[in-house]
Amino acid sequence: MKKLLIIALVGLTSSITTSVMAEGDINAGKQKAMMCAACHGADGNSPTDAYPKIAGQGAKYIAKQLANFKSGERNNAIMAGMVASLSEQDMADLAAYFSSKKMAPGAVSEALLEAGEKLYRGGNKETGVPACMACHGPNGSGVPAAAWPKLSSQYSTYVEAQLYAFKKGERHNDPNSMMRDIAGKMSDDEIKAVSAYVFGLK
Repeated sequence: MKKLLIIALVGLTSSITTSVMAEGDINAGKQKAMMCAACHGADGNSPTDAYPKIAGQGAKYIAKQLANFKSGERNNAIMAGMVASLSEQDMADLAAYFSSKKMAPGAVSEALLEAGEKLYRGGNKETGVPACMACHGPNGSGVPAAAWPKLSSQYSTYVEAQLYAFKKGERHNDPNSMMRDIAGKMSDDEIKAVSAYVFGLK
């Protein structure tokens, strides 16, 4: 079963493409990032958990999300307005800049540490929830080449909101409905626990 899962994940990796293929320029991205600073911080570390940290996130993932916001595949009123005038090159430059920065560390609530770690590292065999680390890595660093996001140190509030968005089908830009299928099997307690756990990963 584990071998089949690994084979399936490798197959998915090779099938994922992003709509932004331009080569990003970090210096150009730094200049363009001024418009992102109010929500995401000048270096991609958001000053509030209302917005995700994007510092240190994989460039392919950032570029894909920007393209998805622009196309409407991912829906967010604020981001739709921000990306409306961005070109492919702008997205690549922003992705290159923010991916070059370092994400500020977070901390996990002790009350949710055990439950969050159990799900992140072992999944839930009874309900068919796979271990999160299978795609996001043991330390939550993601798989940049496959545009699978970094989760470590990400605000738990944001992670929790995204899991619910996938669970409800409100967010649907995941390849082959992978996150929608997984989140749909997760209980409220599991979502809360694993979201808290990844905030403390480094």
